[in-house]
Amino acid sequence: MKSPFLKLLFCAAAVLASLPCSAESIVINYPAKAPANWPIFLAKEGGYYQKYGFDAKLTFAVHPAGIAMVVSGEAVMSNYPMDQAMQAAMRDGSLVIMGSPLNRALFAMMTRKDINSVRELKGKRIGVSQIGDPPYSFAEAILGKAGIGPRDVTWVPLGTDGNGRVAALVGGRIDATMIPPPAYFKLEPQGFKEIANLADNADLYAPLAYVFKKSEIAKNPQLPERMIKAQAEAIKRYYDDKALAIKAYGMYDPQGAADIERIYDHDKKANTYERVPYVLAPAVDYIIHHQADANIAAQMQAYDFHKVIDNSVIDRLVKEHFFEQLFGTGIKAEEDAKSKLAFK
Repeated sequence: MKSPFLKLLFCAAAVLASLPCSAESIVINYPAKAPANWPIFLAKEGGYYQKYGFDAKLTFAVHPAGIAMVVSGEAVMSNYPMDQAMQAAMRDGSLVIMGSPLNRALFAMMTRKDINSVRELKGKRIGVSQIGDPPYSFAEAILGKAGIGPRDVTWVPLGTDGNGRVAALVGGRIDATMIPPPAYFKLEPQGFKEIANLADNADLYAPLAYVFKKSEIAKNPQLPERMIKAQAEAIKRYYDDKALAIKAYGMYDPQGAADIERIYDHDKKANTYERVPYVLAPAVDYIIHHQADANIAAQMQAYDFHKVIDNSVIDRLVKEHFFEQLFGTGIKAEEDAKSKLAFK
């Protein structure tokens, strides 16, 4: 047990660091066991939530359960596909998006063995979890670049996650589907083909969003800043410490070390995770204008997303030189470039 003197010293140090004296118990949702949530996993396993005063529990729940957890107050934050986060925030206004740690990553269009190009998918069956979900949007965008419209293929809603889409492809129920790593790595030795990948298309945005509830921030105004700082430190650790990054990922998505290492090597080289996590205006615009449902598209085009997207914390951290202190002065050029692209 700590002596009263040591406890006093700890609290004094915490005050000086603008951190709470005792850990705040919180729940954070992650909606996919996938590399998209790597910074969340590393913030937990690297001790960065603890550093910023959180006793954080990470809870897995897929859409729409993740958003429901934030709305109900069960979770204080989720790292969510921005498309779904924007739709949810638009409908009730209780949510706010305050950062984006990723704009695109590995996500492969995998096909049967006898299909050699995206153009050959015309008239074929494309598996998705549900119409309008991220795999649907990703597939529609990739097909569109090959001149194939959404009515030129048969969409097969499977009502399941990536593993279910893999099973449908292997079982011959579909001809192609979008699959994240490392799941699609396991298809390659069986002869299935990767014919396109989001990571190779800079014009196709697939952003994630840090989603909070406005009333939770009203009660705890420092919550977003502390959370964003913890996750920024985790992103730095990701780039600096391969061994810990791989270990942390395996805690939440148990996979072979070789598969995790393959994802890590690609994502590090591609600078997948955003060191300065602004919500970018081009990403917001892309989502608004790439909706499968015409009614949702019209609603999104008419809605003022300034009501639910807030880059003010990132702006303040830039002005306070937080990212420069964390990543070094070389980050200044990236700060300037991202600031010009930020949603304002």
